[in-house]
This record gives sequence, structure tokens and C-alpha cells, in this order.
Amino acid sequence: MRSKLVLHAVDSHTEGMPTRVITGGVGTIPGATMAERRVHFMNHLDRLRTLLMYEPRGHAAMSGAILQPATRPDADYGVLFIEVSGCLPMCGHGTIGVATVLVETGMVPVVEPVTTIRLDTPAGLVTAEVAVENGAATAVTLRNVPSYSVALDRKATLPDGRTVTYDLAYGGNFYPILPLAAFDLPFDRAHKAEILAPGLSLLAAANAEEPPVHPEDPTITGCHHVQLLAPGSTAEHSRHAMAIHPGWFDRSPCGTGTSARMAQLHARGELPLDQDFVNESFIGTAFTGRLTGTAEVAGRPAVLPRSPAGPGSPARRSICSTPPTPSPEASSCEPPHGTAVRAAGSTRRRTQQGLPLLEESAEEHHELLDALLARDEEAVRAVMTRHLGHVRDLWAK
Repeated sequence: MRSKLVLHAVDSHTEGMPTRVITGGVGTIPGATMAERRVHFMNHLDRLRTLLMYEPRGHAAMSGAILQPATRPDADYGVLFIEVSGCLPMCGHGTIGVATVLVETGMVPVVEPVTTIRLDTPAGLVTAEVAVENGAATAVTLRNVPSYSVALDRKATLPDGRTVTYDLAYGGNFYPILPLAAFDLPFDRAHKAEILAPGLSLLAAANAEEPPVHPEDPTITGCHHVQLLAPGSTAEHSRHAMAIHPGWFDRSPCGTGTSARMAQLHARGELPLDQDFVNESFIGTAFTGRLTGTAEVAGRPAVLPRSPAGPGSPARRSICSTPPTPSPEASSCEPPHGTAVRAAGSTRRRTQQGLPLLEESAEEHHELLDALLARDEEAVRAVMTRHLGHVRDLWAK
């Protein structure tokens, strides 16, 4: 195989969300700061993001991080965060994945019981404290950039004419925050399509009417995520559905979203310093955050968030782009959530057409388990060969 591009990656997983950490093959991106490198990447190298995040190498909820040499002397590595929605200033679950990968691949000197890693991100310096036992990462505590409330009780008009009230906060990215009840919808994944639609409408309205801009870096602007709060959410324990442009949900509790939520609660006088705050995702995974101090961002009151979490789970891979590929940059011809909807419909149709084969396939599962328990290699091989033949026949239709 002759490849014109080879990228080295370690895929990690943090509380429900993937982070594909690119450890080699990109080279140093031009720019004196990581913020400048982010702008250059968005303007000239976005094809790498789509290559890595979109099908067939990625999927609708894919997220990633590109390692770079640091641009400041107090950092160990620079990081650019990418996902289906674009190139982010900061990503909390991605930082946890990066820190885990750096420790478990030996790319930083590993110290037990805690290895401290300082990361140069477009949003600023972020510190990850990695708990290490027998050379393996067991937990990561993230100390994020100063976070702040942008506005409380801001209003937006949706395309259907409804006016909704939301708070807006920054935690490395900007987040509209509001109760899901504002849309008269239940906090239930069975209604995810109905939840996603008004969430995306609010994002569009917020960006059109009054897009937020970071006061110290005008390249950090706009909203890509909206935090829809479940009934009963408090300053001690909050649940949410995080809808993300162009149409998917965060599986993790969202590190920068947790920071923004704590900043919003602090601005409302509900979350004091040094009090634990549990932030739970749409699938039930959770981060426990805490505000450890105060700061200022261009004269605006801000807080210093800290969030401990479990480590990412890394696995190495190489990604190649070869000349015959018609479109190496991106293989998605529709929004990723559209692909998922089509796939679900296709699965339903094939299931209805192939029930007899599915019953036969299910019986083979029992045969396979019996053969595995008996440690009968020949029987395992025979059942698997027969089973894979049925699967090919069924799903190729």
C-alpha cells in the first residue's frame, strides 16, 4: 500500500466519549501561540479534522486532540482539540484522554503517585494531575482555565417564534444553559430527537442574535454546545443533555461544560467555593467538580474549576490516506446525525426482512458459548465460520 499521509494515533475513552490523540504525522502547525495555531488549522488544515473525525475513520460523536510542541516554557505539550463540530479552544474529556495517553505511552516522565502534566491549549494553560499506580493512570484531576458567567437570563427567539430564557457561561467553550422544561420535553433518551431539535435551534439563535466573544481572545467566539438541564438539577447534583452542533449529544459529562455550569451556579449565588458539584451526562456518567478560587478575566469576575475523573482507556492505531480514496478529507455527505438515522432505519428494515436468519444466528450464539466453555477449538472455528456466513448474507441485502 502506498500512502500519501500516515498519522499515528492513540484512541482513548473518557466517561463515555472517545478522544483520538494524534501523536505523530501532522508536524508543527504555524503560529506563535496555540491560539494562533488553532486559527491556522481552521483556515488551512481543516481537511485533517474531517479525515480523522468523519466516516469511515470516525463517526458522528468523534472527538480528537492533536499534540504539538508547546509554545510557552511552562507547558509540556501543546494541544489542538478537534471534533465533528469544529476545532475547539478547549476540551475537558479530551484533556483527560491526552493526559492518560501521555502517561501510558511514556511520552512524559512518569512519577508515582501523581504525574503533573501542563498543557498549552488555545484557551490557556491547563493542568492535569494524573494518579499513577504501577505505571498505569488510575484517575485524572483537571485544573481548567478561569471560567465565568457571561450573562444571566438572556433571551433568544427561536425560528418557531418562541422566546426562551437562558444563562450563558464560559468554561473553555461557551455554553447556553437552561432547563429542558423550557421546551416541554422529558429528560429521556427515548426522546433524543425531539430534544436535539430545539437545542440546535437555540444554538443558531444565540449565535445569530448575540454571539459571545472572549474578552481576551476574539478568536474564541460562538456557541457549539447547549446544556439542557434535567428536572431536579441543583448546585449539588445536576443532570443534563448536552446537544452539540451539527446534531449529536455528548456522552461524557463534559469537562468544559462542567466548568461553565459551576461558573453559572456561582454567579447565581448557589455554588460556593470548595463545595463538591456532581455533573451527570445524558447517559449517566459523571464528573465531580469544585471551585478552588476566584480570578478575573479582562476585569470580569471568574472562578477556578477543578474536576477529577477516571482515566481514558488508550489503544494505539495508525491512520493512512491512500491516493485512490475519492475524498480522503471527509466521507460524510450529510450531517452525522442524518447518517445515524439512515442506519437505524436500514437496520430496522433488514431485521423485519430477515427474522428467520436472525433466529438461526441467535441459536449459533448459544452453540458458540457451549464450544468456548468446552474449550473445543475445532467447534468454535466451525460455528464462527457458519455464523459469519449468515451475517454476511443478512446484512449485505
